[in-house]
Amino acid sequence: MSWKECIMEIERKVVVITGASAGIGLCAARVFAAHGAELVLVARSEDKLEALSNELAENGVKSLVVVTDMRDRDAVNNLIEKANAWKGQIDILINNAGQSAIGTIADIDLDLFRSILDLNVFGPLYAIQAVVPLMKASGGGIIINISSGVAHMQIPGLGTYAATKAAFSKLSETARVELAQDNIRVITFYPRATFTDFGKNALGNKEIRNQWRPGSNRNYVIDTPELVAQKIYESAIYEPEEQVMDDST
Repeated sequence: MSWKECIMEIERKVVVITGASAGIGLCAARVFAAHGAELVLVARSEDKLEALSNELAENGVKSLVVVTDMRDRDAVNNLIEKANAWKGQIDILINNAGQSAIGTIADIDLDLFRSILDLNVFGPLYAIQAVVPLMKASGGGIIINISSGVAHMQIPGLGTYAATKAAFSKLSETARVELAQDNIRVITFYPRATFTDFGKNALGNKEIRNQWRPGSNRNYVIDTPELVAQKIYESAIYEPEEQVMDDST
């Protein structure tokens, strides 16, 4: 993918990152912090968020920790209110929090499916609906939605996870068109398999789950979370010639 010239300076921009306690979200926080952003760190793991906030503070980076379960609409609304009150603005929202439930379509636990549907689809939708009025009032902003390459694939055992990401992708791509007139850029990001604990933390069938963990005998490309985080940063500061797709992750 080719890029146009830089269209945004990140220094002093307020960036909300969900799922910031580990993996891609953690690395994204470090990348944006290195370029001078002020960060709102969001996840359910308070201890991990506080450790990251302390790490950033040692390097002179300001951050706000907001422990949030993204499945809870009231909690998400509270998150966006706190983030906006902190600096009086939200410039970038990175919807990264997510989880997988693994199992075949014939036997997937429906309660697990509902849980990841709430987290992977409704959670970021709550955040989008809460932040859009604020971005409109301030003249614009950026929403970066982390989907997955599996949204375009048919992988046995990953159908329900893929379904949540496909639904989220369609919401994101439609919002991109709807919000362009309000100077709100919506970017849909499709990571490939990434070397994190995401697979390890997946819910559901352990036998199938282990087949997709890094180090298994599956022949597929695995990116580092640092690489993916750098590409997310680039998608924010540069205007791409085309929408960010699989080749960027």
